[in-house]
Amino acid sequence: MPGTSRMPVSLRESFNTVKRSRPANTLQLLNLDLSVLRNIVFFLFVLRWTRHVLLKLKGRGLLGTLAELYANARRIGYGYFLRMPGVRTQVRKQVHDALAKLQIKMVPASTTRYLTLPKEGWSEDAVRKELDTLATMDHTRWEDGYVSGAVYHGEDDLLRLQTEAYGKFTVANPIHPDVFPGVRKMEAEVVAMVLGLFNAPVGAAGVSTSGGTESILSACLSARQKAYAERGITEPEMILPETAHTAFRKAGEYFKIKIHMVACPAPTYQVDVRRVSRLVNSNTILLVGSAPNFPHGIMDDISALSKLALKRRLPLHVDCCLGSFLMPFLEKAGFEAEPFDFRLKGVTSISCDTHKYGFAPKGSSTVLYRTQELRTYQYFVDPSWSGGVYASPGIAGSRPGALIAACWASLVTVGEAGYLASCEQIVGSAKKLAERIRDTPALAAELEIMGKPLVSVVAFRARNLDVYDISDGMTARGWHLNALQNPPAIHVAMTLPLSKVWERLAADLEAVVEEEREKERVRIVEGKGAKGKGTGDAAALYGVAGSLPNKSVVVDLARGFLDLLYKA
Repeated sequence: MPGTSRMPVSLRESFNTVKRSRPANTLQLLNLDLSVLRNIVFFLFVLRWTRHVLLKLKGRGLLGTLAELYANARRIGYGYFLRMPGVRTQVRKQVHDALAKLQIKMVPASTTRYLTLPKEGWSEDAVRKELDTLATMDHTRWEDGYVSGAVYHGEDDLLRLQTEAYGKFTVANPIHPDVFPGVRKMEAEVVAMVLGLFNAPVGAAGVSTSGGTESILSACLSARQKAYAERGITEPEMILPETAHTAFRKAGEYFKIKIHMVACPAPTYQVDVRRVSRLVNSNTILLVGSAPNFPHGIMDDISALSKLALKRRLPLHVDCCLGSFLMPFLEKAGFEAEPFDFRLKGVTSISCDTHKYGFAPKGSSTVLYRTQELRTYQYFVDPSWSGGVYASPGIAGSRPGALIAACWASLVTVGEAGYLASCEQIVGSAKKLAERIRDTPALAAELEIMGKPLVSVVAFRARNLDVYDISDGMTARGWHLNALQNPPAIHVAMTLPLSKVWERLAADLEAVVEEEREKERVRIVEGKGAKGKGTGDAAALYGVAGSLPNKSVVVDLARGFLDLLYKA
């Protein structure tokens, strides 16, 4: 046919051979591709875990890594032991019995319970009568100063003013600034006042929150979002002292931030900054220091942490929730002070509770940032919601404007002179209590002050006695002190009410220590050993917690306690 030609036989055979072999070659190529892909995935897996191991060795050292592996193995092994059929049944029974005893204390059967709405609303007099009954339920007498922390002011004049301020803004909600412009103004002024106390630079910013936990959560969220936006970090990590407030651990759990905890060894009980430096890696988003920490009232070396943060170009958060309005006045009050605020260039955020030594009502705190940009990272904005453009400065949406008003009223009423005077009284009383413990032979022989407390908290360990027996002895005398663990200790957070009766506390502490020493002498004479089995609440709980490598039993008890909070 014109324009065509037949393919030579030899060429046709070659072409047919290629066609017949193409499926086999394609399959071989596919197998080769899968093999290469499998090798790449395996290589990346090995590389990832090799990196983890190397970072672990760099951060913890060989001995530290082995110790951590051993502790984890013990925890896991003991967890399996607790889940064995016979053991599990016994543990559940003991937890149930403990919670049953706790329920008798927390939910007394003698009280009248209201489990459904009344058919008809009560009269105002009936409501007031029931409120009076609830207010006078049997409780530790904070009014007499017998409580560590919890109530920091409590004087009638300020309480009346706070109640009046609250009443004027009961329906106010700062989510509607056009409806409640006064609340917007007061909130902005509260933040500005606190920024001023902490020597914030021009351009600094802040947000008010519901408490120290939300302030800490907000700072961690801001750091995480900043690291993701600017560095693409998808596996964030933060480094904190083991004594840092547990809200940082909550933030780690909520926001999926890996936590590295660093030891705070005796005798200073400050975080080991060299170990912090060793743990820094490319995924680190935040360093943390306390001023002071809650357990021991010890201030970390914020200056050293600031230098490290600047060197590694990392944010540094200073938790000053407990120090709040005492720390800024230490130097003016004539007490020893160390740098901790925005005057240190590496400090990028600070949390400060206005509801502690700022004397505002509970539910009031602030988180402060060196720049407005850092604050922006904690904002939530949704421009496409069908309900309209939505924006909130923090975790909450609606918030009680009444609390903002009461906080503002507290700050402007007490004023700088009032906070200076309260710092002198509270910190001065804490130092006197520490001196009494050191200078009284009976106390000094058995109790050891932990570290060098600079502010309001005095923590002490027992040299020979069981410190939890001492805690229970003080409870029996009407005191509400804080039992600590890791290591076992007690702390006293001085407040204005407590500062008036600290000498009585010291006298009762001396009496309890002598009682415990006498019990010890009797046990030795009877051949029962120096230390008996603790029978009080603190001894029972923390004695068990300290002896178990796996804390699941304590977790069950704590969850049961939380359930009881909502037992009507």
